[in-house]
Amino acid sequence: MKKRVFSGIRPTGKLHLGNYLGAVKQWLKLQDKYDCIYAVVDYHGITTPFDPQKMQQNILNVVLDYLALGLNPKKCSLIIQSHLPEHLELAWILGSVTSLAKLQHLPTFKEKVKLHPAYVNLGMLSYPVLMAADILIYKSNFVPVGKDQLPHIEFSREIARKFNRTFGKVFPEPKALLTRGARIMSLTDPEQKMSKSLGPQSYIALADSLKVIEAKIAKAVTDVGPRKGAKMSPGTANLFTLMQEFSDSKTLSYFKAKYKKGTIRYSEMKKALACDIAKAFEPFRKRRLELAKKPSYIKKILEEGAKKARKTAQETIKEVKKKIGLL
Repeated sequence: MKKRVFSGIRPTGKLHLGNYLGAVKQWLKLQDKYDCIYAVVDYHGITTPFDPQKMQQNILNVVLDYLALGLNPKKCSLIIQSHLPEHLELAWILGSVTSLAKLQHLPTFKEKVKLHPAYVNLGMLSYPVLMAADILIYKSNFVPVGKDQLPHIEFSREIARKFNRTFGKVFPEPKALLTRGARIMSLTDPEQKMSKSLGPQSYIALADSLKVIEAKIAKAVTDVGPRKGAKMSPGTANLFTLMQEFSDSKTLSYFKAKYKKGTIRYSEMKKALACDIAKAFEPFRKRRLELAKKPSYIKKILEEGAKKARKTAQETIKEVKKKIGLL
C-alpha cells in the first residue's frame, strides 16, 4: 500500500506565490507517489479574525486554485476539514493527553498572540492539537511543511507517542517532508514571509492579472539606489529569488550583473519580473476561469474526496474509542 500524505491550507483568500512555491508545487509531485489527502482547513481559519460572509467564497477560492494548479482528484483526495467532524472528535480526545504548558510555549502561538492581541482564544491555543488530529485521523506517514512548521510536526509525533504509550498502538509517528521550494517574503516587509495577514500589497495572488502584479511589485521594498559592493537587502534578495523561480537564466544573469556593477534600475527589473510571473500563471488563470463555471463538478469532487476520507477517519475514531474505553 502507498504511504499516506496529509496537508492543508487555511481559507483566507486566493493562494499566493508563497503558498505555491512553499507547498502546492511539491504536492503536485507527491500525488504521483503517495496516497495524498489535501484539505482546506476551515476550522483553523476561524482561530484568527475572519469574515463569515466571505468564508464560503474563500473556501471555494482555495479549491479552485488547487485544481487549476494541477491537483488531480483521480490521484488525490480533496476535502473540506469541516465536512469531516471526525477531525474535531479526535482533537478533543488528543487534547486529553496534551500538556497545556507545551501548547503555551509553541513559537507559533506566541507569534499569533502578538499579531492578534485582541483575538486570543482557546482555538488559537489548541490549534496544534487540531493540526495533529488532521494528520493522525488518516494515520498519515508524511506531512510536507516548511521549516517554520517543524515544531508542529514534532508536536504531532509527541502526541502520537504519548497516546500509543498510554492506551496502545494506534498511530504511526508522522514525518515531515521538508519543502524544498524557495522561501518567499512579503513585498512590503521582507523580514517576514509572504502572508495575506500583512495586507493586500504584501503578496501576489496566483490569480492576479499582469496589471495588478505590476502595481504590487512596483511598490515592493528594495535598496535605495544602486549599492555596489554592499550587502543585498532582504527586499532586493526577495525579488532575485522570485526572478530565479519565474524568469529565464538570461534575464536573471542580466540583472545580477547590473546589480554587481551598481547600475541596476529596479523599475526595469520589477517590470520584467512582473511580466514573467504573469506569463508563468497564464495557463493557471485560464483553467481557473473554466473551473469556476462548473460548480456541480467542484461539488462532486469534494463529495467524493470526503467519502473516501471519511471511511478512513471513521475507522480510526472507532479504534481510538475502543482503546480509551468508550466502545
